[in-house]
Amino acid sequence: MLLSQYRKPDGRIQVVARDGTEAFEVRTDKTLYDLAMDCASEGQGLRDRIARLGLNGAVDMERLYAEGSLLPPVLHPDPAHLHLTGTGLTHLGSAATRASMHAGAKAENETDSMKMFRMGVEGGKPANGAPGVQPEWFYKGNGTALVAPGSALASPEFADDGGEEPEIAGLYVIGPDGTPFRLGFALANEFSDHVMEKKNYLYLAHSKLRPASVGPEMLVGDLPQDIRGTSRVRRGNEVLFEKPFLSGEANMSHSIANLEHHHFKYPLFRQPGDVHVHMFGTATLSFAEGLSCADGDIFEIEASDFGLPLRNPLSRAAPPAALARTEIRAL
Repeated sequence: MLLSQYRKPDGRIQVVARDGTEAFEVRTDKTLYDLAMDCASEGQGLRDRIARLGLNGAVDMERLYAEGSLLPPVLHPDPAHLHLTGTGLTHLGSAATRASMHAGAKAENETDSMKMFRMGVEGGKPANGAPGVQPEWFYKGNGTALVAPGSALASPEFADDGGEEPEIAGLYVIGPDGTPFRLGFALANEFSDHVMEKKNYLYLAHSKLRPASVGPEMLVGDLPQDIRGTSRVRRGNEVLFEKPFLSGEANMSHSIANLEHHHFKYPLFRQPGDVHVHMFGTATLSFAEGLSCADGDIFEIEASDFGLPLRNPLSRAAPPAALARTEIRAL
């Protein structure tokens, strides 16, 4: 089952369900967040709740997409209580680049990135169900940085670059007793500033403080083991970049359970009522192929298991002649 949301002309949010080619409105006035919190409180599965509610008329998802009505699959009524986070160095990749670097590197000459990657290969999928090695982790922002499918990913005026990262994200709510509940998985564009990151790896945290987009549809159920999608960058009628991206545990050095454990082990991330969008990493970047994206370029990420593609244009502000210092006032 795929679930999505769109905003009606009167401002209300409507949940949509799809099993197959046609999508239908769910017979409810509640948002997906409200339904999820009800399920967490009552011990009912999201799929069962949707089945119990039933469906109304069919929905033209492509039309809603073109109109700009589609929303991220889950939102929090207070954006400060939605957390955008992610992990890196978690994927083996479609090519053997990282594997060959690992095989040819001597331990004393390894970069921190390669050490982290090797640690994941060796300990990211423990067989006994115990926690494995912790991954690289980063923070992207709160719900104010979550961009709807079709809306622009804005690169700030102080940015050095703005480039896509095609990923899978897990979407979660925290139940009343602090238990994390996974709602499902969705496509994500973990938009980042790769030029800034390349200057010095310690700039990684800065480079990730950018918007991200998720959706438009959320897969309810287990994540497929082998996900094969495509990442594109379009400029007008031209495709500047097109390359497969692989995900799912068959293509990862960490299990999803291990990545989830090392995020939610912190009490900070188990606050009742909060929403989490946690991105699981990628091995495919147009930046790695030498592409510098420009204002108006369109990022397109698709994988058949996740319904409609995720599309977002890049909005890149021209850098000012001299960046003004942010004014801080004393009280």
